[in-house]
Amino acid sequence: MTFDAPTKMQFLYALRSKGVTDTRVLTAMEQVNRADYIKGTFADRAYEDMPLPIACGQTISQPSVVGLMTQALQVSPRDKVLEIGTGSGYQAAILSKLARRVYTVDRYRRLVHAARAVFEANDITNITTFTADGSHGFAEQAPFDRILLTAAAEDPPGPLLAQLRVGGIMVLPVGQSDAVQSLIRVTRTETGYEYDELRSVRFVPLLEGLGEE
Repeated sequence: MTFDAPTKMQFLYALRSKGVTDTRVLTAMEQVNRADYIKGTFADRAYEDMPLPIACGQTISQPSVVGLMTQALQVSPRDKVLEIGTGSGYQAAILSKLARRVYTVDRYRRLVHAARAVFEANDITNITTFTADGSHGFAEQAPFDRILLTAAAEDPPGPLLAQLRVGGIMVLPVGQSDAVQSLIRVTRTETGYEYDELRSVRFVPLLEGLGEE
């Protein structure tokens, strides 16, 4: 499917109908061609609002969920963002349009290499990709203004909370891997953390260690 004007119009209308109303987020999602991040037979379904399978048994989230998570993150142009769960690279590409710098980590080397190739092909230069256990974050670059998890943890991981600056925001799904999870927003304050429950979601679980692929 080509990302032509009628397709973009339908795509943006679908996003707005699901609650994605932030102008900067909508503009970023209009600029990033989701089909670039989907390989094989599913590329023709790139602009349907549904999750799709990618390599290593993972998925690319449905566009409306990407939009809502990005909107909840409230990214500013000077922000340094950490994403846990690179996956296809689509979410990181959206973030790259909104933030100063994006660091994205995945436990699967194959996914990281594939995403990096798409970033390079699209001349996206403000994303740093690396393979690691995302549950530990990226202490070398902490603190972060924003942190986004695209895999579900039972609770917000302690190392990630510690790497969030005061005033920073983290958005993540929490809950058991075999049940519907809750998308929450965590804001770090001078005295602790504030938690807001946003909506029900379903994500793959956040796993420790490196993947085999």
